[in-house]
Amino acid sequence: MFKKGVVLLLSLLMIVSLAACGDKTASNGPDNWKIGIMTGTVSQNEEEYRAAQEVLENYGEDRIVLQTYPDQFMKEQETVMANVMTMAADPDVKAIVIVQGIPGTSAAIDKVRETREDILFIVGTAGEDPQMISKKADVVFQMDELGMGPAIPEQAKKQGAEVFVHYSFPRHMSYALLAARKELFKARCEELGMEFVDATAPDPTSDAGVSGAQQFILEDVPRKVAEYGKNTAFFSTNCSMQEPLIKAALEEGAIYPQPCCPSPFHGFPGALGIEIPNDKKGDIDYVVSEITDKVAEKGGTGRFSTWPVPMNMMFVDAGVEYAKAYIQGETDGKLDVDVIKDKFTSYVENHVESAEDINMTVVSYLDENTDTEYENYLLVLSDFIDF
Repeated sequence: MFKKGVVLLLSLLMIVSLAACGDKTASNGPDNWKIGIMTGTVSQNEEEYRAAQEVLENYGEDRIVLQTYPDQFMKEQETVMANVMTMAADPDVKAIVIVQGIPGTSAAIDKVRETREDILFIVGTAGEDPQMISKKADVVFQMDELGMGPAIPEQAKKQGAEVFVHYSFPRHMSYALLAARKELFKARCEELGMEFVDATAPDPTSDAGVSGAQQFILEDVPRKVAEYGKNTAFFSTNCSMQEPLIKAALEEGAIYPQPCCPSPFHGFPGALGIEIPNDKKGDIDYVVSEITDKVAEKGGTGRFSTWPVPMNMMFVDAGVEYAKAYIQGETDGKLDVDVIKDKFTSYVENHVESAEDINMTVVSYLDENTDTEYENYLLVLSDFIDF
């Protein structure tokens, strides 16, 4: 009798133990889900960070898990990986959205896949080669860098540019799409009769840091305008350089056709001293109106522009909405381009008053050198809005 009692007790303990383990590792019900988001810090690119915060406010901490990658991410790859792994360690996290997809993202995804093959990975604005990141992430959102190749010089030309200055540094020029875009810039500038100037700036992830890179821009733009004249257009490949570039270009009477990550929120509010009230956070039309007024005060009307939709903010928001749709079984597998386009359209309709006037295209990336199409690497291109 005693032995039977022991066996029964052990059996009950095993059942309770298995049930507890099941609660910890298997949360597959329709209501048991979370989505992880990793963005840069405010100093690297405030847009993505604010977009993630807005998503958190909408869904709450029981649905959204936030992480940031360090400013010196090139030197702190282990931290990048650890932060992604921290999100993936929660069994309820079914998808992770990373914007921007800095170098090291592929390695972080590989590490997670060792234990969590089920997680949907969405990467926005990837800083790694398409052929690599497209094999690691399930979906990649990217601004159409190659489409920008002819479009940005053409916009600058319309604004009166005679010279086009391209600020970058070796790390960015090691990115396949950014390097290819620079060559397209050069070619289109030559066709349009504009001089192309290849200018090297400090890498914000180097010892100079973000502040050093920003100070260089503030000092170099006046030198360039003194050398080439006011009809000089400026472009930089780095997010942290946009505020000083806008500020200096406006002060010097130069031209600024587009930020690296085109958006009314990218660089403009900080550079122009625009304070956005809490009730106007994310209000694109309000920000556009404020930018237009500030640019006009400095005599820059018609010489500053961007895209009407904040791409990286859209990638965060639409990425989360798509991830939610996937988790709830509303997509055809991990890659459903039609649903992705719907999420992009919904974002524009919810954030831009004149949404019907915006021309935005979404296509898969085709590597013309190898004739290889990467179906999950989606390129987004928009027209311009002039201030």
